[in-house]
Amino acid sequence: MKRRTVSTRLALAGSLAGLVLGGTAVLAPTTAGSAPALTEDFAPQLITVHADSRAARDKVVALGLDVTEHAGHDYVEVVLHTAAERRVLEDAGFDYEVRIPDLGKRLAQIRAQDEAFAKANPRTALPSGRNSYRTLADYEADMAALAKRHPKLVRSFTLKRPSVEGRPVKAVEIGRGVKKATTSTPTFLLMGLHHAREWPSGEHAMEFALDIAKNYGKKRRVTRLLNRARVVVVPVVNPDGFDLSRTDGGLVDLNVLQPDEDPTGLVGTGVILGTPGQAYKRKNCRVVDGESLPEGGCRATLSSPGGYGAGVDLNRNYAGFWGGPGTAGSLGDSADPNDPLALIGQLSPVYRGAAPFSEPETLNIRDLVASRQTTMLISNHTFGDMILRPNGVNPTTHDHDGIPVGDSPDEAGLKRLGAKMSAATGYTNQHGWELYDTTGTTEDWSYNATGGYGYTFEIGPDEFHPPFEDVVGQYVGTEKYAGKGLRAAYLNALAHASDTRYHGVLEGRTRKGTVLRLSKSFKTPTWESTYADSVSSKIRVGRNGRFRWVVNPSTRPVVKPRTYTETVDEPFHSQRFEGTAMPTQSSDHEFVVPRTASVLKVGLTWPTPDDLDLEVYRKKADGSLEMVGSSGNLPGLKEEVSVFDAAAGTYVLRVVNYASVSPSYELTASLFDGRKVTVGGGRERYTLTCSRGGTVLAKGKVFIKRGQVKTLRLKGCRARR
Repeated sequence: MKRRTVSTRLALAGSLAGLVLGGTAVLAPTTAGSAPALTEDFAPQLITVHADSRAARDKVVALGLDVTEHAGHDYVEVVLHTAAERRVLEDAGFDYEVRIPDLGKRLAQIRAQDEAFAKANPRTALPSGRNSYRTLADYEADMAALAKRHPKLVRSFTLKRPSVEGRPVKAVEIGRGVKKATTSTPTFLLMGLHHAREWPSGEHAMEFALDIAKNYGKKRRVTRLLNRARVVVVPVVNPDGFDLSRTDGGLVDLNVLQPDEDPTGLVGTGVILGTPGQAYKRKNCRVVDGESLPEGGCRATLSSPGGYGAGVDLNRNYAGFWGGPGTAGSLGDSADPNDPLALIGQLSPVYRGAAPFSEPETLNIRDLVASRQTTMLISNHTFGDMILRPNGVNPTTHDHDGIPVGDSPDEAGLKRLGAKMSAATGYTNQHGWELYDTTGTTEDWSYNATGGYGYTFEIGPDEFHPPFEDVVGQYVGTEKYAGKGLRAAYLNALAHASDTRYHGVLEGRTRKGTVLRLSKSFKTPTWESTYADSVSSKIRVGRNGRFRWVVNPSTRPVVKPRTYTETVDEPFHSQRFEGTAMPTQSSDHEFVVPRTASVLKVGLTWPTPDDLDLEVYRKKADGSLEMVGSSGNLPGLKEEVSVFDAAAGTYVLRVVNYASVSPSYELTASLFDGRKVTVGGGRERYTLTCSRGGTVLAKGKVFIKRGQVKTLRLKGCRARR
């Protein structure tokens, strides 16, 4: 695989800067009501990039392109906004296929299909009966109406911090006795629209809120679950970005279609004009770190193609492992000279922000999770038909302490629940790192800070906001999943929220009206430092003096003992090769792995300070080759590839003479066994206080494990004031 030199990387950064500051798109962003400015040379496209290893997919991410969450073992899908971005991909040596050649035209096709669908279906199978995508105003109206319709079951509220542009961020809470803010029942948090263009992610969250409120007292399972847990729904985490994406996406010029592509019959009438310029915006509306904007400022100031260049990726801004692989920082904030993301900086679609929780939208979610016992969390996204669980980085990855991250301590339970939700949807149940590494994601922080299970749902197979008919089908299920779908998956998640096999239970008796508070301050590990973090939740003891409080375990997963595989010092098998590869040519060597090895290490050296590259492939049964690793360092640096859990079989070691005048080289392949190593770990306790009338009566420490029931003896709380 061709590797970029320093000069190429600098050119890449410069080209992307040009894209953000003055690039072109199929329809350049305009102010509302103005005519679209058509370009001449390129239409934004959705492409499938061939990348047949995780290392190759990580390299695609490192190009700073608009990478989607749709990827597999040999590909990753990317949105190309400009011809310059296409050249960046080609210069990096990647092959690709164009899947949607013109996203602007595709948006018009979807608009036409949605018009026809709504006309043919005045009411759909969704709980709301809706037949079209909501606007931001629709979401806010639906949440207010839901609370008004079910005053004893639903409350609407506004999160503490307005968005970058000053918009309120709205939510609903659903459960028995919802007016009692200090309930001892656990919480399932369901969110949508961290990423602006992922419209279905908000639709499904909102529909579930309507569904369970409507069926409480009517459907036995829904009633039983809502008696045991609360559901909090934040359908639009990123209101600024979504509003911009949705309004641009709703003002599509249908005249870009041919008459036979338009079921509405409106082509040629000139009645629907507008611009889809930022319909595919990903991030929030932060333009300058630390500075807010007036409402509408995002539309007025962004000039990047599709609006994707400016802003912060909210799903990389959470504190858990913040600043690690799969993100971009500010220009020049990486100490790694080989890191292209350090040059791309804020222009990258995965820009993580100036600091953990630098954005009001992510701080809102942090405070929401930390202020209650959030035992279950799902962050909805599109697309890829996947259920992703923590952690977001490969367990073999070394973090700043030099120790592999390892699997989460609850891997078996997380995988089991993921499989249950997958059985309702047909989605793949997997880790995020199996696509490519990510850090700073919602569930990586929430799980590691609280112990509550957390997942990302990548909804739908192939588009950010597909025809609305697909939204209906995803929720209620189709074909073999009919009657299941996301509705059933969310109900499984709600059932988990109150399943005490996975949570702790504190019970006891004290005087009525006593307020019990569990709190803990700690340091959440980022990739190179820590974030000062805390959790604090409370309950008020009822009239009979008894309480039963479902809580997350007191010890955070991130500080539990870490288990990983350590490679032994001596290989059990090794082979040395010598060869030549003429300039611009390559040379292959076959290496047989007789049995599964913990690690296959391949090292390439040569006698001059020139430039050779290394690629490692595994030969499949049909003779085709699957890339399992590659190394392409800067000139003068030697190459090494490590393949973990290398299965038995034949491997092809390919030496590529990228720019070396000396064709000779030495190649060594070695197989190592591994041993399980467990390091670190400790126990954490909550601080428990009891108070009445605002006066603290007693304080102590409480240790609680997952699945444990503990009776508290609260003698100090029983005294009268």
